[in-house]
Amino acid sequence: MDEMNPHQQYCTSLIALFKIIWRNRSLVWQMTRREVVGRYQGSILGLAWSVFNPILMLVIYTFVFNVVFKARWSGVGEENKVSFAVVLFVGLIIHGLFAECVNRAPGLIIYNANYVKKVVFPLEILPVVAMGATLFHTLANLLVLLCIFFVVNFQLHWTSFLFPIVAFPLIVGTLGVGMFLASLGVFLRDISQTVGLLTTVMLFLSPVFFPVSALPKEIQFWIILNPLTFIIEQSREILIWGRLPNWSGLTIYMSASLVVAWAGYWWFQKTRKGFADVL
Repeated sequence: MDEMNPHQQYCTSLIALFKIIWRNRSLVWQMTRREVVGRYQGSILGLAWSVFNPILMLVIYTFVFNVVFKARWSGVGEENKVSFAVVLFVGLIIHGLFAECVNRAPGLIIYNANYVKKVVFPLEILPVVAMGATLFHTLANLLVLLCIFFVVNFQLHWTSFLFPIVAFPLIVGTLGVGMFLASLGVFLRDISQTVGLLTTVMLFLSPVFFPVSALPKEIQFWIILNPLTFIIEQSREILIWGRLPNWSGLTIYMSASLVVAWAGYWWFQKTRKGFADVL
């Protein structure tokens, strides 16, 4: 096995990252598939758990928020008991997409130390593989959401097909954050605990359980600063209300996400030479 060359120079351009992902697309697919299957390996239901879990959660949300707390979302009919749960679930899907990747990121290099020390391996794809596994579960949650929405409303908005476009800027930005944390987690082991706390805080400081309009104006500003807020609201626009997204806002968000992705990749490439020494 070849050892890592400490004097090797790594390209830090965003184009180089996309080229690496494309060049290793077969490896990314195999590792993502292995990770998804491995999560449910040995269980009786297997991959069916990826569908059963969101269905169970939707039932629980419906009972707790609609039956127990009698919660209602602004713009949702009072007679529709499942509507609040569906609106809530959209926010949880977006937060889950971000939180699962970010929470796992600090341990990606640590748990795959064998790739760092002995094998010439494209370490850049590890956060991509984690994102791929997360996207699988996001897709499962989305399909359950759309099925429930159709059963309740007997229709699906055509704008639902725009969800990949709305979610893509968040995916790009999250990938950059994941690369930054994957590197940082090698040198600061406590970062995983901090990240878990921050993603929980972001859950309650984003419009998952409440609309932004329900808050006092002096507080709305801080909620809007949450990077999840815009994507959550735009996802509800296309999935629940059947409206077109804010294209100009998505363009600005995408531009910022590309900057975050580049910054995370730059940090990863600049610090990866120290991985072998620490591990």
